[in-house]
Formats: sequence, structure tokens, C-alpha cells
Amino acid sequence: MATISEVAKRAGVSVATVSRVINNKGYVHEDTRKSVANAIKQLGYKPNSVARSLSQKTSKMICFLIPDITNPFFPQLVRAVEDVMYPAGYSTILFNSDEQLEHELEYIEGMTSKYIDGFIIVSNTLKWEHLSALNVPVVALDRFIDDRIPSVAVDNYEGARKALEYMIERGCRNIAHLEGPRHVITSGERKRAYQDVMKENNLPITLQQGHYELEKGMVSTMELLESNRSIDAIFAGNDVMAIGALKAAGKLGIKVPEEVSIMGFDGMEWGTTVLPELTTMQQPIYEIGKKAAEMLLARIQGLPLEREHYVLKAALEVRKSVR
Repeated sequence: MATISEVAKRAGVSVATVSRVINNKGYVHEDTRKSVANAIKQLGYKPNSVARSLSQKTSKMICFLIPDITNPFFPQLVRAVEDVMYPAGYSTILFNSDEQLEHELEYIEGMTSKYIDGFIIVSNTLKWEHLSALNVPVVALDRFIDDRIPSVAVDNYEGARKALEYMIERGCRNIAHLEGPRHVITSGERKRAYQDVMKENNLPITLQQGHYELEKGMVSTMELLESNRSIDAIFAGNDVMAIGALKAAGKLGIKVPEEVSIMGFDGMEWGTTVLPELTTMQQPIYEIGKKAAEMLLARIQGLPLEREHYVLKAALEVRKSVR
């Protein structure tokens, strides 16, 4: 692989002149610029991106920090972010934190030292004090962190209320809630809506932990249905658990939706690949990721934001799993 010294030798100029041409900094005569460009092309020279980031204190990279790459909700967000950042000349580096604050802080510190240009963060553990010293922009996605950090999220409480109200309208009365992790903000808001709607309608409250995971959602649903056969519906805190609930019903020989209705929340693509197809609260997943990326790009470019915080709406997606 050619070096910058070889390019300089071929073009008959100094290494510093080649550097000025590559970085588009400082005056270089047009004929000299053309000679350097021809030498780069002839030798197939590729500038060292690490060296350039050290000299320019920018890397043309952003960091996207998510809690669980195995949850199909997050890859859909990643696609939206990349669709915005790549045409603008930025690469997206993905980090999986497993909801561990220590991991999140290590990733942030490591990428800051590499002159990362900005962060999009999905976190339940990071606070303002962890991020306030950063000299690059940060956008919070899916989960609000602080008023001083721009954010894009969905109204989880209102969306969950709509889900429960629809199930009750369809004749469901003994509705259990398969809840997500208690430390996760989105999970807490969906659970709170479930409890409020059930109390308002004088209906029994039944809670079962599903951890936002497929296998645990299935096992928890089997335990729930085996111990309480009067349950006629399940509102799962996300689509992954709802699909686990569908599997559990199938294993127990319980018909969906004739005997038990099942409602999800997220609107993942998985929901149309199961039988019966999953009725769910559809988050505008692509729009959430796209908006967060646009906000980050504006901040990187020093442009003002029209709004600092966006709260989008989830919409009922009626399919076949609710009676």
C-alpha cells in the first residue's frame, strides 16, 4: 500500500503539501493540487483515517449505543439512523451495552478519545452528570435522559392505554400484563397504563414478569395460564414477549384469539410472520431513528434545532390475535 511519502515523491512536492491537499486546508496552487491528485490516483493511496481524525479532531463517525442488539426493535432503528448518516458522509458504529452503566461509560470514553463526532444513546442508566462533560453532541433515543439532552421517544403510556381500551371494547375482561424489566422506562410507562385502565374499569390486575425476552415471555405465559385459566387476554409489554405468549398458548393447546387474546407493543416485522398475526401498538420505528439522526446531524453541523424533544404516537395495528 502506498504511503503519503511516496505520493509526495511522485508529485514532486513535500509531505506537508500532500496533507494540505488531502485535508483541503491551506493554500495550494491549482497545478500542484492536480499533480497531487494524479499521484494519489496512480498509486492508489488511501489516507489514514485514524491519522486524519487525530489532526482534524473529527472522525466522520457517530456512536449508536443500544441496550440489546438481539431485540429486533433496535436493528430497525439502526437502519433508519444509517439511512440519514451515510449519505451525509458519516459511518455509524454500534455498541451493545446490556444495560450496564459501566459498559456504557467505557464505550463513551473510548470513542471520545477517537474523536467521535456524536452519540445517539438508548439508555436507562446514563444521567446528565455522565454526559455533561462531552464536547460532542448527544441525542437520546427511545428513552428520555434529561431536559438538556435532545430526545426522540414515543408516548408509551398513551399507546398502552389505547391497547387496553381496544381489548376491553372487544370483550376482554380478565387481562394479564406481561411486563418488561422494572428498571426500563418504557416498560414502567406501559405497566402504569395497564394498571390505570384496569382500575378505571374495575377489572382484576394480574402481573407477570417477561423481561422483554422471547423465551422468558413464553415460560412466564405458560406459568400464568396454567395457574389461572380464567385469563382471557394478555397485554405484552413488547412484541417479543407477545410472540413468546403465542408460542406458550400453542404449547398448551389454547386457541388464539378464541380462548385468549394477545396484544403486543412495538410493531416489529416479526409480528406478521407468526400465526395468528400479532395485533400490536405500532411505534413509528423508522421515523424515530430518522428524527434522532437528523437532530444529531444538525447539532454536528452547528445548526439550530426546531425542537429539542419529540414525543411521537403509537398507532393500533389490528391483525388477528385479539378477538
